[in-house]
Amino acid sequence: MDMMKNWYQSKTIWGALIAVAASGLHLAGLEIGAADQAELADIAVTLTGATGGLLALYGRLVATGSIGGKGGSGAS
Repeated sequence: MDMMKNWYQSKTIWGALIAVAASGLHLAGLEIGAADQAELADIAVTLTGATGGLLALYGRLVATGSIGGKGGSGAS
């Protein structure tokens, strides 16, 4: 378990958040089964990964500085 990942890339974190949300929905009279919760966790991890990639691409496209190289500051 040497590799580190961001919290939003963790299915465990998303599963816990969805379980808490499902409990709140249960109190409101709506039921979300365990299989649906697992599927929602997979979807959440996929969407946050894709969103992160899109934000990184957008940041590079709107950046005014160049990407670092020899002698460059590397500021974006």
